[in-house]
Amino acid sequence: MKQFLISYRVKPGMDERRHREIDAFIAAIDADPALRGRVGYRCMKRPGGAEYIHVATAADDAAVAELQSRDFFTRYTEETEACADGEVDVTPLELIAETA
Repeated sequence: MKQFLISYRVKPGMDERRHREIDAFIAAIDADPALRGRVGYRCMKRPGGAEYIHVATAADDAAVAELQSRDFFTRYTEETEACADGEVDVTPLELIAETA
């Protein structure tokens, strides 16, 4: 299992646009038969703030490559960078322990 933490701050006034883009991206993953069940994506936001936090989970390296090959992934990545107020930080996560 591969997991990634993506974090950034959204430019002022971009929240509604960003929410639409996130919804469309998740819908595209869910609609893709090759990705469904192999790629998970969750987005959260700090209440009252501009910091967005995403957690992406992929079954394996092949699922990551499959996702990255999609046009909707390229568009989403470009839109994320356009909406971000500064750097978009993508951090691979290493699992130490988890519940059953």
